[in-house]
Amino acid sequence: MADPKPALVLHLATGGEPLLFALDGEETGQLQESLTDLVKTGSVSTVRTKDGSTVAINFAHVAAAYLDDLNRKSTVFGLHA
Repeated sequence: MADPKPALVLHLATGGEPLLFALDGEETGQLQESLTDLVKTGSVSTVRTKDGSTVAINFAHVAAAYLDDLNRKSTVFGLHA
């Protein structure tokens, strides 16, 4: 099995293709704890990507956000094949 490639997936309220941000393991753990609250409150937060970049995200514009594995071939919300 391939090494996991964690990513933050954001679906914007305005529609369009989802935004994908590759993450490292440490950032994934931190986001796992706070992602629900960030979306519920519409907070602005910074996320550090796997390549070391820092991205500011305004969660007030996000309709759905979740952590996923980029190695996974097919994903339907909550169902992984």
